[in-house]
Amino acid sequence: MGDFSAGLGYVFAGFRLIARPGLRLYVLVPLLLNTLIFAGLIVYGAGRLDDLIHWLAAQWAWLAWVAWLLWPLFFLIALAVVFFCFSLFVNLIAAPFNGLLSAAVEAQLSGISPEAGGGLAGLPAEIVDSLASEAKKLLYFLVRALPLLLLFLIPFLQAVAPVLWFLFAAWMMAVEYLDYPMGNRGMLFPAMRRVLAGRPMLSLGFGAGVFVLTVIPVCNFIAMPVAVAGATALDLARFRAVNTD
Repeated sequence: MGDFSAGLGYVFAGFRLIARPGLRLYVLVPLLLNTLIFAGLIVYGAGRLDDLIHWLAAQWAWLAWVAWLLWPLFFLIALAVVFFCFSLFVNLIAAPFNGLLSAAVEAQLSGISPEAGGGLAGLPAEIVDSLASEAKKLLYFLVRALPLLLLFLIPFLQAVAPVLWFLFAAWMMAVEYLDYPMGNRGMLFPAMRRVLAGRPMLSLGFGAGVFVLTVIPVCNFIAMPVAVAGATALDLARFRAVNTD
């Protein structure tokens, strides 16, 4: 279990890393963009609701009291949407920044910047690369997730299905985030998976910690940059010397 605990420890290292000067920008920019998008949607929705209330009052004056019901309902719905969807949109917006964040973390830890680290000026190219990479990982996930989900429907196997699903989720978290530092140094997706499979408990320990972080309210807002930073530190310390031939 030593490797499992060591992998888990790199998730906590990620928290410390993203607080460093020079790295905060890669965390704050997607969070700020996400906040502005949600704020704009809420303001737009409030404006449309105000128009609706005025229209109802103009048509039927006795319905003016409905404002007392609609406004609290609107704010409850807005709060629920932010709570459940904010982290999803953070992940979508932050994805192109992850390779850049990983490169910046590596530069701080090792003093050497990988070729993929072009700073914010390299963001357009990073968006294209991240879309292609995410498509590969999505296909990899779906091919394996669908059979696992069927286990929940098979008698007797239902008892072990949650355990297998958790292990698979932990593996996918490791694959997802270690792909950024390894991809920055030119490692292809199949080779990256072989490297992780060579240290399964180390990979699962890190992935399990990230998975738990993603389901904790509020913490899930910063789970992605924490995982990217932790994965980069893990790659430098434990995987960098591994032969992938």
